[in-house]
Amino acid sequence: MDVRLPITTAGICLALLIGGCSPGEEKHAVSLEEKTAKFEHSLDAITDPKLKDAVTELGGSLLLLERAQLKLANHPVKTEYGEDALGVLKHYPTPQALVDTFINGLFVLHKDASSDYLTDLQPVFPFNLNTPGGFLFPHGVEWQSVTLSNKRVIPYQPEWSETDPGIQLSPSSSNVTNPDDLTVTYPFIEGLDVDKKTQPQPVSLQGQVEVIAPRRLYSFDLTSKDVGQTRNNDNLSVKLIKLEKNYAEVEFSNNLPLAAEVAGAQLNPLIVQARDATGQYLVRAGSINESPEQVAFYQQQLTHLQQQKSWSDTLEKQLTEEQQTFEQQHPRRYNKVYFNGSIDTLEVSVLDFSQATVTRKALDLPIRVFNQHTTEKAIQPLDLPVVVYDDLAANWLKGASLTEEQLKAGIRIHQSVEDPSAARIEFSHRRTFNDELLGDDFNPGESPVTFFTEKHNGKLDEPIELPPEAYQVDPLQATITYDLNLFPETPAIAVGSMPLFLATVATQAYDAKSLPKGLEIKNNLLVVDLKVFPANEWRFFVKDDSGNYLKQILSVSHDASAQGPAMFGVHYFYGRPTRVETYQRTDLATVQYGFEVKLDKAQLPDAAP
Repeated sequence: MDVRLPITTAGICLALLIGGCSPGEEKHAVSLEEKTAKFEHSLDAITDPKLKDAVTELGGSLLLLERAQLKLANHPVKTEYGEDALGVLKHYPTPQALVDTFINGLFVLHKDASSDYLTDLQPVFPFNLNTPGGFLFPHGVEWQSVTLSNKRVIPYQPEWSETDPGIQLSPSSSNVTNPDDLTVTYPFIEGLDVDKKTQPQPVSLQGQVEVIAPRRLYSFDLTSKDVGQTRNNDNLSVKLIKLEKNYAEVEFSNNLPLAAEVAGAQLNPLIVQARDATGQYLVRAGSINESPEQVAFYQQQLTHLQQQKSWSDTLEKQLTEEQQTFEQQHPRRYNKVYFNGSIDTLEVSVLDFSQATVTRKALDLPIRVFNQHTTEKAIQPLDLPVVVYDDLAANWLKGASLTEEQLKAGIRIHQSVEDPSAARIEFSHRRTFNDELLGDDFNPGESPVTFFTEKHNGKLDEPIELPPEAYQVDPLQATITYDLNLFPETPAIAVGSMPLFLATVATQAYDAKSLPKGLEIKNNLLVVDLKVFPANEWRFFVKDDSGNYLKQILSVSHDASAQGPAMFGVHYFYGRPTRVETYQRTDLATVQYGFEVKLDKAQLPDAAP
């Protein structure tokens, strides 16, 4: 939850505001909902459409901001560790080297869609753009066209047209998690069957990429002793206003003007991170980017707008001038950042865009086809001229040594009673590397559960005798489903045992020159004999000479039995492996998790008279 004014779609703001609240927020939420209702009612009195839009946008944004402040202030302080947001930059000698890696590591995958009339194209970036912080530098990719196997060039269009009878290239509507995905759409003719193999296939994708690198990045390490102090480095300054248990308030400024190259770019030059006493990075819970002075200014502007009868050029000019004057009088930018855990030290990093390097490159990318399971005997190359490290691997691999106590401690219990005929108790835990190696040979054993009524003091009363169809335990999904309509009495507590599964994992490490039979390194590939290392039981991670884990691009399995008894897997990496770590599941244990759950109350329908 990162909130910054102004927000352009107030309708979304108001929808979020009316959403549910946690019990700790209820009192404040009531007043907030009353304020929201009053604000919506006031909009009815505004007849000028432009004025109404302006009031809706600004007022809705302020209400959303208040809701965000409320939720973050009541956010439970539960420790959750993450990664260094600047870790990727620390692998490269200069910001420009990171930019070059970003551009040169881009390629495009061909993906079959569910329809014979669609082909999906997935641009694959070497860095994850969907992380909370995203890629560090301002960037953009503009797709222009796709070239087909018959040499026809199809121009890019921002949305699919129902009336266009030809082949189209447009953004994919099927994958909201990858907004850069594209779809080639072939014309559909009613009653005519089309053989997909006869359709011209996309062979290359054209476009242009632009990335802006800052002059430098500088980090300030702060503690509670720095509260109220301003720290400076050349043209950059940071002031720590407040440092509380799980949040910090900071102001920062750059006393040099922005470089002309970034004058119109959307920049977020501040990266605030925190560590607890263990030295590990805490996951951000959200941030507020408006200072109290800014909020008061916006409130003042809203009040002024609500007093107007109509919109005018004079009013628009006045608002703009007031905004510019306020920004000139308050040059420092504000951040209030919340974290999942108790803060010990704060790391405030500023990207200095007083100078900037803009890298633009025309793209003509071959479209590559990699089937996850193939019968081809030959290995298809995918050797990109970049090195990218997997900073998440070391933490992920800690799951290889997961203990029974750690597994049980990570269990979270969720209930659903909206449907009394299918009430549910779910046992979940954060996925770890151990889950990846569980395989499918489960032996859950018994999963007993007993429902009890409750005494006035909250303790167990008598067990409820139930027919077998009143509840069902699914140990593999770790859920209990029960039908309250079949209960003779209202249950208050469920007691029982739910099986969990824990793999025993053996690890080995090998240099490239001493790999065991069945493993082979070829350039940026690790080739695995699947008869020696079955995919159900083994995982592989590789490092280069730096000692860092290399990021995997993709992996495929070859079942070339038609040409001979060859079954092997191929793992592709950004870089050259020189060391291989193997992880083998040697045993699978069932762990019984005993529970006593106080049941949520369901609203049962009134009995018929």
